[in-house]
Amino acid sequence: MPPRALLLVDLQNDFCAGGALAVPEGDSTVDVANRLIDWCQSRGEAVIASQDWHPANHGSFASQHGVEPYTPGQLDGLPQTFWPDHCVQNSEGAQLHPLLKQKAIAAVFHKGENPLVDSYSTFFDNGRRQKTALDDWLRDHEIDELIIMGPGY
Repeated sequence: MPPRALLLVDLQNDFCAGGALAVPEGDSTVDVANRLIDWCQSRGEAVIASQDWHPANHGSFASQHGVEPYTPGQLDGLPQTFWPDHCVQNSEGAQLHPLLKQKAIAAVFHKGENPLVDSYSTFFDNGRRQKTALDDWLRDHEIDELIIMGPGY
């Protein structure tokens, strides 16, 4: 396997049109992702993905604090924007976009599972206290270069 992989970041329903935390033009990233998937596969490069994957009681949710979404605050001593409930584990909003070429994805890395800290990075939580399995997977597969894309917020 070549030492490069495509990392698809949070191409989930809740970040696309009609989702709980929709990113403007988030759906347009799916077409770009599918073209990149084809390009990487033609070169034998791995395709991996992340999913925001929150428990229903996640501390980043405004509903858990009785405040309006997008209110600034703190979560476990870290600055935090309190978001609308989104990407709740196993919900439709947490699923990868249905038009994404999901069969090409070799591994999916969940983030945001700890209700006490948010996790914007696919490598570790915002406090850098707990890492995901991504770094180990990349090392195990001798991947030293990533192409990263996603809707972003």
